[in-house]
Amino acid sequence: MTPVAVELFTSQGCSSCPPADALIERLAKEPNIVAITRPVTYWDSLGWKDTLAREANTILQRSYAARGGEGSGVYTPQAMVQGRMAAVGSSEGKLRRLIEVEKQRPGPTVSARATADGGRTIMIDQRVSTNASVIVVALKSSAIVRIGAGENGGRAVRYTNVVLAENDVGRWFGGNATFTVPARLMKQSGADRYALLFREGPGGRIAAARYI
Repeated sequence: MTPVAVELFTSQGCSSCPPADALIERLAKEPNIVAITRPVTYWDSLGWKDTLAREANTILQRSYAARGGEGSGVYTPQAMVQGRMAAVGSSEGKLRRLIEVEKQRPGPTVSARATADGGRTIMIDQRVSTNASVIVVALKSSAIVRIGAGENGGRAVRYTNVVLAENDVGRWFGGNATFTVPARLMKQSGADRYALLFREGPGGRIAAARYI
């Protein structure tokens, strides 16, 4: 079964987001789901600056929205499934239906093995024509934030697999290919989990995903 990437766009300043944050925590524990939390910056003016937000997450969401498709738009909470279709991040039934569709879609085989210096060797195999960036995503598996003001003021919210950094390590054009993730990219400060995404251009679909 093909692993499926679920990217949650959320914000500490969004009162509708905590249920979605809790759902992505549950999904992260399930097999064949690569769960990623992407806090955005555009609610920072509402009285609380998101301590985990990255402008790169906001740019990615806007790129997805510009491409269009089911559930597209710039809003929180939004869960994007395999970079193809989106739903309100707290709508568990809808989100699980999108995940099941993607799990049944044929995908490449991706494997990873550790190198002697702590890096990774990545191997992928599928006879398709594509042009995908190979991206290593450094994640913090769990972060509890006590929100001091704004719509969630006074709450402590747990965030799961929060993006800390992303690095491009190559391009995949289809077929058999091998990529090297340098050891330095597996030592991001604060990160304790890493994911690999094969993304078809900025704001593009995800051809493959897995933890490494």
